[in-house]
Amino acid sequence: MYLILLGAPGTGKGTQANILAERFGWPHISTGDMLREAVAQGTELGKATKGYMDQGALVPDDLVVKMLVERLKQPDAAKGFVLDGYPRTLAQAAALDEALADDKKAIDIAFNIVVPDDELVRRLGGRWLCRNCGAIYHEITNPPLTPGKCGRCGGELYQRDDDKPDTVRARLEKQKPPEDLMQHYRGKAKLFEIDGSEEVDGVTAALVHGISEAPGNVWS
Repeated sequence: MYLILLGAPGTGKGTQANILAERFGWPHISTGDMLREAVAQGTELGKATKGYMDQGALVPDDLVVKMLVERLKQPDAAKGFVLDGYPRTLAQAAALDEALADDKKAIDIAFNIVVPDDELVRRLGGRWLCRNCGAIYHEITNPPLTPGKCGRCGGELYQRDDDKPDTVRARLEKQKPPEDLMQHYRGKAKLFEIDGSEEVDGVTAALVHGISEAPGNVWS
């Protein structure tokens, strides 16, 4: 079973990917983590992408897809995988489909986790980080015991510019999955929309139900 989790920042893609990976024994594959690991290991593809990452530039799609396909050939991905937040564009989806088809594979389900903008702003706009140890707090869901101070190391808390509510709202539209990408999977009858405003367990239950309903499923 080959899954994709799509959605804007703050929808809980990473959390749900970890839960599904643990539940079904599939690897959780994040392209960002994968790229950083390849660079750290000094692989050929890692060397090819390092220059782009050092400059803060986007890694070309062909390199990302090559690296992803190599990752999917590893033994732990033989029975399935969960892709977190990739592909982000129609071109990436088409390139991924083509690469997987060469290996007689295909994406089974693309889950789009949907959360209202106001809720996303609430989730993302109240995040604070420790300057010293990097601990993450949230004004509502995980406030520090002492305002402005990290409970782990006593360091100063700060808010990144891109975590401030006005900035969060402005960038959400740019970071939502584009409609042509949604239509790509919708046209293949592989797109399922999930209400991400539910509690974590409720979102997980909806995802598991979607997996159980997938054609050829053997994991329910």
